[in-house]
Amino acid sequence: MTFQEELLILFQSRYPIIYILTIEEERVEYIIRDTILNQISGNLYIWDFVKGYNFDPLKKEFGKRNPLEALEFIESINEYTPSIFILRDFKRFLKDLTISRKLRHILLVLKIQPKTIILIDSEAQIPNELKDHITLLKFQLPTPNEIIIEIGRITNNINPKIFYEENSSERLLEQIICVCQGLSLEKIRRVLGKAIIIYKQIDENCIPLILAEKRQIISQTDLLEFWSVKSALNDVGGAYNLKKWINARSEIFSERALNYKLVTPKGVLIIGIQGSGKSLIAKAVAYEWKLPLLRLDVGRLFGGVVGESESRVREMIEIAESLAPCILWVDEIDKAFSDSEQNFDNGTSIRVLGTFVTWLGEKTLPVFVIATANDLSSLPLEIVRKGRFDEIFFLNLPTSKERKMIYETHLKRFRPYSWDVFNSSTLSKRTRKFSGAEIEQTIIDAMYIAFNEDREFNTNDILTAIEETIPIMNLDPSRTFLIHQWATSGKIRIA
Repeated sequence: MTFQEELLILFQSRYPIIYILTIEEERVEYIIRDTILNQISGNLYIWDFVKGYNFDPLKKEFGKRNPLEALEFIESINEYTPSIFILRDFKRFLKDLTISRKLRHILLVLKIQPKTIILIDSEAQIPNELKDHITLLKFQLPTPNEIIIEIGRITNNINPKIFYEENSSERLLEQIICVCQGLSLEKIRRVLGKAIIIYKQIDENCIPLILAEKRQIISQTDLLEFWSVKSALNDVGGAYNLKKWINARSEIFSERALNYKLVTPKGVLIIGIQGSGKSLIAKAVAYEWKLPLLRLDVGRLFGGVVGESESRVREMIEIAESLAPCILWVDEIDKAFSDSEQNFDNGTSIRVLGTFVTWLGEKTLPVFVIATANDLSSLPLEIVRKGRFDEIFFLNLPTSKERKMIYETHLKRFRPYSWDVFNSSTLSKRTRKFSGAEIEQTIIDAMYIAFNEDREFNTNDILTAIEETIPIMNLDPSRTFLIHQWATSGKIRIA
């Protein structure tokens, strides 16, 4: 059921007060006008605190800066034609006892006259005495079909696919529509207008601009970080099973997948020691799928005031869902939700965990969660049980072949024109039990050695750095014992 259809049912059912939650005031008012004009044939009156009512040149600005007078007008007007009264930003006055009581008086009138009051605001603040009389209705952000129509309107082309015919494929159009989701129609207009000004057309260059617009939204909150991504899955050494799983779902948010009725994946939990590439995989998935990457530091969810932590997790969920489709990267989830931590904070961690895992299991919007953890044994069973994540992958230490690939990848980054002079096979053999991060660090250490001697670094310098490095697995060989047990039993998959 569309928003317009639901709204029409509420009008016809004589619901007295409808509270519409939206950041798109102009768009929702357009839909209300269209509904009244084509479906109801009624009158529409709009009031706001600065301009008052604007329904009659003789009574222009009636009720200006007077919310009580705005309600008295609704009560006094004697019309048997259906009438809709839109009151903008009215939540600020609902806590006033005079306004609250006046609204309850008006309810008696609304029972016998075809009048409906609509409150439009970005968030709900309803006093307890009015909750039984007010119906909440959330106005969703533009759907893919509405975005297609808007692209066609902006390009003055009835069929937007024609606009792409010379420049790219239908797949690119789907990608642009996908990254536009989560933005208001006004923001979509602005960013596509900006793209046309800069590039003279709508093409793949639009995607970074649209993601930058989403970054602006994230910058207004301290709960999530918007991460720029440049690493592809090919830059990740090993993890072949995980890559295969990710590639099989690369078009999950496309129109074709939607028409096929594919179930949107919930996400994956990646277990592995520090430096094994868990974070790199999260960035690579966002790069491959052309989706915004939101990083959540779970520690930011916890506040000092009672109830604040639960409120923060709900706010985080709302922000992530408003930018869907997106990838939510929950970094080091084991540090925040470990069993030991939950015994010392008066149950706050348990309540936050409960809200979070319930959302993981029940969410319907396309927010793909990638959670990373170092210590499997500290994670509560609520996190690791089936239904929270689609799969749990163990990212093992790289094999000899994978270590060689990792060395070559980093050497190409540091020395793109002379990387092949290094003996990556020898380096691979000498770095058993090294993680990907530790392998990278040996190259950096070798560069420092050669730099201080005013020469170019070579394979011997890297071998010297290897000898001076103690891999974390030698410091704590028991760290992955439980993970290996679970992997052997089939509870988690080897990445």
